Amino acid sequence: MPQEIEAFSAGLESERLIGLDLVRASEAAALNAFRWIGKGDKIAADEAATDAIRGMLNLIDMSATCTIGEGIKDEAPGIFVGEKLGTWKSGSQAVSIALDPIDGTTLTSKGLPGALSVIAAAKAQSPEDHALAAIPTYYMDKIAVGPKVKEGTGQIRFDVSIEQNLELIALKLSKRVRDLVVCILDRPRHADMIARVRATGAAISLIGDGDVAGAIAPSMPDSGMDVYLGIGGSAEAVTAAAGIKCLGGEILAKMWPRDDEERAALAEQGYGDKDYERVYSSEEMAQGDGILFVATGVTDNAMLRGVRVSKQTAITHSVVMRSRSRTIRYITAQHDLTRKTIRLHTEAADKPL
Repeated sequence: MPQEIEAFSAGLESERLIGLDLVRASEAAALNAFRWIGKGDKIAADEAATDAIRGMLNLIDMSATCTIGEGIKDEAPGIFVGEKLGTWKSGSQAVSIALDPIDGTTLTSKGLPGALSVIAAAKAQSPEDHALAAIPTYYMDKIAVGPKVKEGTGQIRFDVSIEQNLELIALKLSKRVRDLVVCILDRPRHADMIARVRATGAAISLIGDGDVAGAIAPSMPDSGMDVYLGIGGSAEAVTAAAGIKCLGGEILAKMWPRDDEERAALAEQGYGDKDYERVYSSEEMAQGDGILFVATGVTDNAMLRGVRVSKQTAITHSVVMRSRSRTIRYITAQHDLTRKTIRLHTEAADKPL
């Protein structure tokens, strides 16, 4: 019995330690991308963040596999599906990883608020076990709500109208529909949705980027957002699902092929119309209780403040969440730039900022 207790305690402790290491990785991504804020080069910002986050992740004692990464969507310099991360030492914890070195590269390049460095991790039974879903499409159609909407009878659904879902959300939040705030990505594909939401009297908060923070916002206390609607990245859906699960909210998502070419490619892999109608819940996208969600602000956003630099000190603001305990821990770190180094993957060495 004592050995069983010791093994159980060790498992919990490894989860806590990995969480802090993941924070260091997201901090490194935000710090290395800082010099590109407002410089108009989103690729350079993404490359800097990716180099740092990959370098730091590979220092962590874990056997991690990237289940879904951001690079597949737009040929960005991201971390890709199937990539091995961590030390892979014998006996190290198996982990599924979903991440975006910068969720909001365009926002970063323009110096606009809303950019985050985000990592989701899930403890797995083995390196071959994917506790974070591998979604084959580039985009998903999503609905995300907070804990109060998830609880009790009556649930949001894809097979009812936008208007019906808003009425249910308003009822559960003890609001009028016209008092709701709906977060939607500002994209041409959402024109009809935006018109229908506005016809109900509800307010809309349009965001130019930052899909992860937008989806998580309804689950965050005092965010001012009641629901997230619309089509965005599948990587962001899985990453957001991890954070939402830690907060007790819900996200529902369906695969959304963007064109006939993608449909044809998916058909060759055996996917068809029935697969596109499947609704994924937060539990299906982020399985089990060993879920961690980590984020560091790159620019100011609804969740966190962005990187601040004053003379020789950089200040970062991060959050780490655990689904097992639903702990939300905010971390403000001061980095002495005369001493601070970051492990860059491309140079396989620690480099000063």
